[in-house]
Amino acid sequence: MGKVAVVIDNGSSFTRAGFAGEDKPKSVLRTTSIPPTCPGLMRETPCHLTTTGRGTGEARASKTHPLRHGIIIDWEAMENLWSHLFFCGLRLSPEERPLLMTDSPSCPTTNREKLAEVFFEAFGVPALHVANTGLLSLCACGRVTGLAVEAGAGVSHVTSIYAGQIWREATYRLDVAGCFLSRHMHNLLLKSANDSQLLCALEKKTVTQLKKQCCYVSMDYERDLQDKTHQLPVGFKTPDGHWITLDKERFCCPEPLFQPKLLDQSSPGLHLLAFQSIQKLPDECMGDMIGNIVLSGGSSMFPGFPERMCSELDALSHGKGYRIKILATPKRSMAVWAGGSMAASLKSFRHMWMRKGEYQECGAAYVHKKFN
Repeated sequence: MGKVAVVIDNGSSFTRAGFAGEDKPKSVLRTTSIPPTCPGLMRETPCHLTTTGRGTGEARASKTHPLRHGIIIDWEAMENLWSHLFFCGLRLSPEERPLLMTDSPSCPTTNREKLAEVFFEAFGVPALHVANTGLLSLCACGRVTGLAVEAGAGVSHVTSIYAGQIWREATYRLDVAGCFLSRHMHNLLLKSANDSQLLCALEKKTVTQLKKQCCYVSMDYERDLQDKTHQLPVGFKTPDGHWITLDKERFCCPEPLFQPKLLDQSSPGLHLLAFQSIQKLPDECMGDMIGNIVLSGGSSMFPGFPERMCSELDALSHGKGYRIKILATPKRSMAVWAGGSMAASLKSFRHMWMRKGEYQECGAAYVHKKFN
C-alpha cells in the first residue's frame, strides 16, 4: 500500500480532509447536511464548497448538524459530506487511498463498527484506521504520553494516554464547548447596555466572530467580576457597520469552561476533570502526565486559557511536587488533523491499518482488536 493516505477529521463545526504528511488539510467544510450528488458528475464538474457551507454547482449545505456532542447522529448526512470531501475537495475516488478517520473519545464503541461498515462497503476504501482524537492531539506535539485537553465546538474532552494507550476509565466529557459559549455570549450581550434591537438581529456567525476576536479567560474571575477597573471595554464593529461595546462579557463568555454551573451544568470544569483523569493513573505515571498536558481545539484558543489551566492545576496539585507543563501550540485548533497527518505518514504506521480483506473475513467488530 504505497499510496499516501487520506486523513479526515470530523469536527462538530468543521470537517477537514487532506493527505498524510502535509501541514494542513486540502479541503475544509462546515459539518452540515449536504444533498447527495453523483460522484461521476462531481469529478467532472468544478465544485467549490466553502467553509461557510456555500459553493458553486449543485451542492448546498443546510443548517442541519449531523454531529451532536462529537457523536454522529445522522449517518446519511455524513456519508454525503464525506462524498463531497473525496470527489469534490480531494478530487479522488475513495478506493484509491487508505483512510485515517478520527473518533471522539466519548463515542460509543459501535461508532467504530459503523465507520468500518460505511467506508469498506459504501466507499470501498482499501484500508482504514480509526484514531482517538486525544491521541492525535498528542501526536501533533510529538508525544504518545500525556493528557489531552480538547475544547472544541460541540464537546470538550479530557483523555489520559500512556505510551499510546488510551485509559478509558480516565476519559471525561464536558458538554461545554464553542457553540454553547456563542449562545452564552449572545445572552450576555442581550443583558448589556447595547442596543437590544441590534443585538437581537445579530447572526450566529457574527456572534462567533465577536467571541473569537474579543474574549479572553480571566485569571481571577470573581475579582474581575467585582472590580470594574479590570473590565477593560473594547468595541466590535458588526458587518453592517454598527458598534457593540463589550466589557465584562469578554471574560464571562469562556468562564463556563472552568465553571459549567454558569450554564446550569453540574459537571466539574475542565481543570477538575483534568486533575481527576490524572489521579486515575498509577502514581508512577502521574509525573509524565502532568508534565505533558496538551491543549487542542478552537475553544482552547482564548487568550489566558493555557495560563488559567496551569494555575488551576497547580493549586489542585499543591504540595505534591509535580512540575506542570502545558503545551499550547499556535495551531492547536487543527491539532487533531495535524496529528493524524503525522501519524499516517510514518513507516511504522503500516501495520496499524485494517485491510479490506480483514474486514471481509472478520467483520466490523474486528475494529476493537485492531485499534486502541
